Amino acid sequence: MLSSCSSPSQVSRGPGPGKAPSPAPGDGLCVLNPSVTVGPYHLAGAPFRRDITEGKKGVPLTLRLTVRDEPHACALLKDAAVEVWHCDAWATTPATRPRGRAAPRPPRAATTAARNPRTYLRGFQTTDAGGTAEFATVFPGWYARRAPHIHVRVHTGGRATGGTYAGGRVNWTGQLFFADRYSDEVGARAPYTRHTGTRTRLAQDPVYVGGGTRDGLMHVTGDADKGLLATLTVGIDPTRENTGESTGGDGSPLPESRSSGGTSGAPQPGVPSGGATTSTPPPDSAASASRTPTP
Repeated sequence: MLSSCSSPSQVSRGPGPGKAPSPAPGDGLCVLNPSVTVGPYHLAGAPFRRDITEGKKGVPLTLRLTVRDEPHACALLKDAAVEVWHCDAWATTPATRPRGRAAPRPPRAATTAARNPRTYLRGFQTTDAGGTAEFATVFPGWYARRAPHIHVRVHTGGRATGGTYAGGRVNWTGQLFFADRYSDEVGARAPYTRHTGTRTRLAQDPVYVGGGTRDGLMHVTGDADKGLLATLTVGIDPTRENTGESTGGDGSPLPESRSSGGTSGAPQPGVPSGGATTSTPPPDSAASASRTPTP
């Protein structure tokens, strides 16, 4: 279970059209935040590194996360391992094709730019004495039914070994989001312009439930010409585990989509519940990515 350190006003309502909340880092309350699906393209054994681009083209993005220990007055947490992964500007992930019917196949130069086709745009960093981990990457692309997003996990109790992180527990599994105005600004630039079709707006994303920073909406500064900085402060309980594989840390269903009544925490159609399955794929699956979203 993860908490987001933000003020009650930031958590109680979602952002207005085209606007993102502007949290004041370190000046707020810790509010428990639900975990979400880990998604289908997590890579075990991702490398330790700050720069995860591996030559991938796109708008430069600095991702900075600050981790706090929620049970201990949100004290800054040193040596937590932050793991991130996301698709590239073409909506490809390692060992996958461009995602979504609207995604054209990228030129060969774009697909061979990464030094390692299994590790681009993913990696680990441990937090420093200020509780902060920072990554250099590019703004993620988009695919059908999903707004641009970044996957994240926070681990504690393990250790660096063999160039990666092993052992311990996953304390939280989440996804990080951007206000639509930044996705619009980035989407108007190459190579993102080669990806045609209708991009899903944040309000229609089936994972983001409108809670602002509480649900992973990052504070963004800068511009698409010079690069963007995205920040978020989160608080974890180092004694609890939540992998995002099937249920929340307390055994409740993952809030992978809005339910018909708008309540988070409802099981996502297509995700097994009590052993049952349906024909509708989860929102972050390869099958769901093959459909073009409605505006």
